[in-house]
Amino acid sequence: MSEADTHVTATLLPQSRVAVFSRDKGTLEAARSIQNDWRFARVEVQVEEGDVQTATQAYSEFKSPDILIIQTDTIDEGFVPQLEGLAAHCDEGTEAIIVGPDNDVNLYRKLIDMGVRDYLVRPVVTDILAEVIAKTLIDQHGVTGSRLVAFIGAKGGVGTSTIARNFGLVLSNDLGQKTMLVDASGGWSSHPVGLGFEPSTTYKEAAKAADSLDEDSLARMMFKVNEKYMTLATGGDVMLEPIIKPPQMEALLEMLMVKYPAVIADISASSPELRKLILSRANDIVLVSNATVSCLRLARSLIMEIKDIRGGEDDEVSLFLNMHGLAPANELSSGDILKAMELEVDGTLPFDPKTFMRVESEAMSLAEDKTGKEYYQNALLPYAARIFGAQHKAVNKGAESGAGVFSGLLGKIGKK
Repeated sequence: MSEADTHVTATLLPQSRVAVFSRDKGTLEAARSIQNDWRFARVEVQVEEGDVQTATQAYSEFKSPDILIIQTDTIDEGFVPQLEGLAAHCDEGTEAIIVGPDNDVNLYRKLIDMGVRDYLVRPVVTDILAEVIAKTLIDQHGVTGSRLVAFIGAKGGVGTSTIARNFGLVLSNDLGQKTMLVDASGGWSSHPVGLGFEPSTTYKEAAKAADSLDEDSLARMMFKVNEKYMTLATGGDVMLEPIIKPPQMEALLEMLMVKYPAVIADISASSPELRKLILSRANDIVLVSNATVSCLRLARSLIMEIKDIRGGEDDEVSLFLNMHGLAPANELSSGDILKAMELEVDGTLPFDPKTFMRVESEAMSLAEDKTGKEYYQNALLPYAARIFGAQHKAVNKGAESGAGVFSGLLGKIGKK
């Protein structure tokens, strides 16, 4: 897998099923570890102790997955009839990846000629297995190029919703991205005031529409901020009750990400369950904090928890400082923050309550305010361009070059 291919597969993978059959402990562990990779949030990975015969028996009764990974200790003349027998029970479109014992170029070519998607040599490490699966799924289903960006505050009152709201304006107005804002706060949302709309729906209603794939009903629940910026007009939810369950939120996000390349999730006042779900599958996470020790301590703890739910990774977390200058004598410098957090500051907004309160109360963009425009251009725009410029274009380029649904290697074997 080349560096370019790896970059292209750095995206949320399409909803799909992958099955792994092996009797090797290392391969089984590598396959199970894939489920900790945030890209596989939509992918159901089934790991079974077995071989080609076990798989044949399983799919004589059940529908075959998108990708079937089979490990074998021997690849001889008897292995081909076994694959043909398995192919007879698999659906057209199923791709097969074989894990074998020998690094043999002639064997690799023979298997590819038979219709096998790829051949890996044992031992198989998690990273290689994940990249091969990711590339295969993107070749099969393509990608929408959509990105889910989660905004979370180190604590309440640091201005997370204001930044998330204006981030959407940057994406839609300045970067030309079709953008959707989802506020998982329910009845606690401040976006109706900040964007100038009256709540007309609840998350239960939106989840019901997503569950039934009712795009027309869901479209009627949206408020149009500008030509390329929409938000769910929620906020009518009961404040002291959970809004929806995580699987309902996931179904809603999946439906929205098909239509909107940029989906912003404001989880600053959402339930822990919804926060954990969205943080686990977000492409980018914006952690908003101020520069005080108490707030940064919470931010550091939150980063550690984010790493736990994302398989030990925090590369997608960006630290954004708001209200800088709130308490100068008690604030850390960017250098001290880097030492303490091991994370660079990606953007800084000053403590200017008069400007920010005016913008929110009058449902304005920061760019529409004389003072706010400077903040908008100097902090929000460069940051948005950095994460939604190069990365987004790279994903789209990969989708164009690796297009189409393959005819299916096992189907190819079965037709011989």
